[in-house]
Amino acid sequence: MQRILFHLGPIHVNTFGLMIALGFLAALWVARREATRKGIGEERVTDFAIYALLAGIVGARLGYVFFYAPQYYLRNPLEILFIHQGGMSIHGAVIGGVLVGIWYVRKHKLSFWKLADTLAPSLVLGEAIGRIGCDIFGKPMATAFPWGVTVNGQLLHPAQVYEFLLDYLVFFLLWRKRQHIKYDGQLFLTYVILYAGVRGIVEFFRTNPVVYGPVSIAHVLSLAFIMIGLIAMVLIRQRGQISSGATAYGSLAVRENLWVQVLVLAGLIAASLGLYYGFPI
Repeated sequence: MQRILFHLGPIHVNTFGLMIALGFLAALWVARREATRKGIGEERVTDFAIYALLAGIVGARLGYVFFYAPQYYLRNPLEILFIHQGGMSIHGAVIGGVLVGIWYVRKHKLSFWKLADTLAPSLVLGEAIGRIGCDIFGKPMATAFPWGVTVNGQLLHPAQVYEFLLDYLVFFLLWRKRQHIKYDGQLFLTYVILYAGVRGIVEFFRTNPVVYGPVSIAHVLSLAFIMIGLIAMVLIRQRGQISSGATAYGSLAVRENLWVQVLVLAGLIAASLGLYYGFPI
């Protein structure tokens, strides 16, 4: 996949930015339909999504600065603003989204956990699509597997592929589970735990600063997310309630059967692999 797709005068339209935009739109489409089923309203979710997108970008950048290179940015603080040079953290993006979510639900008198459950499947879908255009490759392959990618003459693990494939699986699981939750917050916390697990697995194939042996900073962050998710799940499970307002929304978003969901999942995977490897699709 090419990093730069085309130019509009001095503006470079790159693959990563385009896929992030497509991921956001796909996530918003799914979230709006789920919001109607949950009785929140499509416009409310759309309004929040704009705030969450901005908070996610800021959080992703600050997360990278604080978690991965604090010493460097202390010496070069202005470079914190140079987002175009790269350096984003998905853990920071999640933290940013959660913080703005807390502010938003207080302002509009909404249930935080109900809103979070509404968004959970769409979040991981957007993350999966966004990863397709990511140009941060993995470690060199010890064995020449056919799915490896050659960069500067070296065969590398396509860490992005591993991540978006696992993300799609998490999306499928959350989509199946969403109508069977027992308390508000269960679906979102399941997303936090599963996505952190995915990030931890993929991290073994990436080259990030390590803390000890093969354990990287991202591993530590992922473990922290898993622990927080499990503790929060135990605490809020005691309430054991689901907010009222869910409706029997008769669209594809709710009434599709298992085989339709499997076909959609297979289509997403095929299209994503085609885009990544340049297959005709």
